Amino acid sequence: MMLRFNRFYSVLGLLAVVIAAISLARESAAQDYYKGRQITIIVGNPAGSGFDAYARLLARHMGRHIPGQPTFVVQNMPGAGSVTAAQYLMNVAPRDGTTIGIVVPGAIFDPLIDGEAKFRYSPHRFLYLGSADSGTRVCFTSKQSGVRTLADARERKVVVASTAPQSAATDYALMMNALAGTKFEVVMGYKGPADLILATERGEAQGVCALDSGTIATIKPDWLATNAFNLLVQAGLKSSADVPAPSMWEFIKGSNREVAELIVSQQEFSRPFIAPPDTPRQQAEMLRSAFADTMKDVELASEAKKMRIGINFKNGEEITEIVRKLYSSSPDLITRARQILRP
Repeated sequence: MMLRFNRFYSVLGLLAVVIAAISLARESAAQDYYKGRQITIIVGNPAGSGFDAYARLLARHMGRHIPGQPTFVVQNMPGAGSVTAAQYLMNVAPRDGTTIGIVVPGAIFDPLIDGEAKFRYSPHRFLYLGSADSGTRVCFTSKQSGVRTLADARERKVVVASTAPQSAATDYALMMNALAGTKFEVVMGYKGPADLILATERGEAQGVCALDSGTIATIKPDWLATNAFNLLVQAGLKSSADVPAPSMWEFIKGSNREVAELIVSQQEFSRPFIAPPDTPRQQAEMLRSAFADTMKDVELASEAKKMRIGINFKNGEEITEIVRKLYSSSPDLITRARQILRP
């Protein structure tokens, strides 16, 4: 009987050794996975944009937070408000942890409003690494426009520049018209944020409604500090003390607030980094962990400060939950938002 017990415990001991060896082998393989590899960051905006700045900042720092220290390369893939990049990440990009991307929030939000059937991707299926910032958007006009306040924009027509239908600069102008009584007239066709600002400077448009404050700080580093333009209003779930403009909630009240909150909630993930669906679990965990560590990196924070871009990090789990809640909104609320944004 004693011999049987000894054999039993010997087998258990052997199993424990085997399991530990397998675990160590898997851990070692995971640690070596990225050694000598390259990770590509797909940017759904043009070079020189705020999203491009965040991607290149991440590329300079994230490698040292991943075992094996892979190199990073940035590839710009603008088009259709980051839809081109989102479709690539969903349908074409390798699903092995070597490709990630950053897209505008609208690429995640728009399928909620327009219906996922119109898109060749589903926001639910992306792996969310996190968001580098939760930003504030700003509506502004040029000094030459004569439109100094939002009250002025409620009294007379204001021509604002935008890139395309369903872009933030179109959606927010429509939202302010419907819910705050402004008279923005949207002129589309510009390539990106830098072109929108240039159009205002040239007098082709009187302003823009709206751009991320971080994007403005990247393109025009001294702009907010020197009051080069008229700041009409800031848009976000919460007011930002760093933006010297009145909050949208001074003008949007009552039953209008609920639908406005749905629309601006996308700013909670204003710089979302994503990976293709079905990224292997080990690589997914490594990427999420490395992204979080990079966002807390002292060297990255120092460089971001010099670049005048904000780091207000939200982790992948938080962004996943925000997206889940968005897509759980009531049909009536979604319908109302659709009527405002897709007149």
